[in-house]
Amino acid sequence: MASEPVIEAGAAAKPPKKRKGGLGETTRFLLFVFLFAIVLRSFIVAPFVIPSGSMLPRMMIGDFLFVAKWPYGYSRYSMPFGIAPFGGRILASPPERGDVVVFRYPGGGDEDYVKRLIGLPGDRLQVREGALWLNGKPVPRVRIADYLMPVSPNSPCRYVDPSAARVVTDPEGKRFCAYERYRETLPGGRSYNILDQMDEGPADNSQVFTVPAGNYFMMGDNRDDSEDSRFPREEGGVGYLPGEYLIGRALITFFSTDGSAQWAKPWTWLSAARWERIGETF
Repeated sequence: MASEPVIEAGAAAKPPKKRKGGLGETTRFLLFVFLFAIVLRSFIVAPFVIPSGSMLPRMMIGDFLFVAKWPYGYSRYSMPFGIAPFGGRILASPPERGDVVVFRYPGGGDEDYVKRLIGLPGDRLQVREGALWLNGKPVPRVRIADYLMPVSPNSPCRYVDPSAARVVTDPEGKRFCAYERYRETLPGGRSYNILDQMDEGPADNSQVFTVPAGNYFMMGDNRDDSEDSRFPREEGGVGYLPGEYLIGRALITFFSTDGSAQWAKPWTWLSAARWERIGETF
């Protein structure tokens, strides 16, 4: 006959061990990840994809950027979905001339733009025969080698003046759109490349713009193909940009695609990547 188990006097019964994992722990982990993503996107960095060629040659359609949120402070336009319990900007720092800036379009809606900041409050700007003048002086620019943009599904040859189109082919048969390229240098030494497609475009000769207090003057690097502060909002342009619409400063290109990838064919995701553009900073 089997004997009964002996329980020592004074021994406490051990509580059952809690099982690790489970629905509650998974839920807490997912909530933490969600909150971390919200904080990261709201206050540190946010992704942005380039939808147009207005910032060629620095940015191509299909470039994916991280945008730094902290340099200019925060407003409701820099918060996800425009949700913020305050007006104006907090922790604000002024942007610098030459910064590549992502901002909310001030004409309404929820569309974000990216342009280069050219004019600060109080600056006087004018475009004469395609050349930029700042505070009564021409901004130096030097003609450099043509910019050759590879033709791809998301980057066809787009010219404001079709008669000026130039397509060149290399020995391997690869096609490129050719654009006149210049090196422009702002006061203070900030330099960058711009494109000049034509001599007498609608923005090649402008009035004198005086930037109001609290506003900024934005321009695309693809000077003849950018609806920016040279055009009023009534005509689809940006006009003067109020400071509260600033979202952040372009930080780094973390991915770029030429548009040839197909979601149903994962191996095309690699062949479509522009690997040489990944990691470029601003």
